[in-house]
Amino acid sequence: MSQKQQITDVLMVGATGTIGQLAVRAAERHGLRPRALVRDIQRAAHHLPGIALVQGDLEDPASLRKAVVGADAIILTHGSGGDPRPDAREHIDYGGVRNILTALDGARPRLALMTSIYATRDDVPGANPWKRRSERLLRASGLPYTIVRPGWFDHAGPTQRRLVLEQGGTADGGIASDQIAETLVRCLLTDTALSKTFELIAAEGEEPSDQADWAGLFGALEGDGPSATDGALDPAGLPVEAEPQRIRADLDAIRSLRRSDGR
Repeated sequence: MSQKQQITDVLMVGATGTIGQLAVRAAERHGLRPRALVRDIQRAAHHLPGIALVQGDLEDPASLRKAVVGADAIILTHGSGGDPRPDAREHIDYGGVRNILTALDGARPRLALMTSIYATRDDVPGANPWKRRSERLLRASGLPYTIVRPGWFDHAGPTQRRLVLEQGGTADGGIASDQIAETLVRCLLTDTALSKTFELIAAEGEEPSDQADWAGLFGALEGDGPSATDGALDPAGLPVEAEPQRIRADLDAIRSLRRSDGR
């Protein structure tokens, strides 16, 4: 999808979360029309006054089909944090992405997916391999996308506003929540962000001030490649051939949707 193609309606997945709420407001500032996917309309209305709401549950694929209709783009900031179930990461962090991609049924919105700075790490306690698996599904879909791996939310000082975009899985650090939200929205509006996966932290200095700054930030990154399974420069680990059969089956199913659409 080119920046010249109009993006107006943006489905926000995870809209009631910390980053999600900020992303909704960032989308509004850029003249977009955000629509929030929520499980409980009444409860969400309190957190998102004035925002269009659509009912759906990431664990209920049938409920997502109506929710995705008409979306020019989708921002996904959902996560399993706070869910006590031992398999919550599989069902939400990963399964939510799988179910959204399946529900699209041939539609081709542009997607911005937020995962984690530790998505590719197996040497960090608590690192979440389901985030990396969700990224692989999105790449396999053939849809226009950007994957953002932010550092620690709000673990950055007030003068640390210069964005640092890195690849290779070794970055560490913090970033303000509002900068994560702004980056996700800018990913939808900037051609040089397409097919890019990167870690995002902040350092001392000034934040980008205009579209040219953002285009330069994204443009300096290496693209993932048209048939990539992992992000550019990602470290080896979690090989697809060693994955459980059900995970490999999900990848094949998403790829088959791509082929059936002639992509």
